[in-house]
Amino acid sequence: MTEAVYDVGAPEPKPIDEELSVKLGHLAEDAILRGKPNGAERCDNCLYYLDTDKDITYCWHPKLRVLVGGDWWCQWWEEIPED
Repeated sequence: MTEAVYDVGAPEPKPIDEELSVKLGHLAEDAILRGKPNGAERCDNCLYYLDTDKDITYCWHPKLRVLVGGDWWCQWWEEIPED
């Protein structure tokens, strides 16, 4: 049995990709979202980092709600309570 081969062509950004890039760029500027930690403050030790066992996960802060990297940081970083 032979497998079907589909030619999907070369990947090219669509207009929606450019629109989302601009929106996410504004969000990053508004959130002061950075791809590096701010001292000891980093996304993977923030209250809003959903899965601390992963390098990239969802940030559930109400003003952000995007995928972020563990080494990232934003102005809404909040310490995880010890309770």
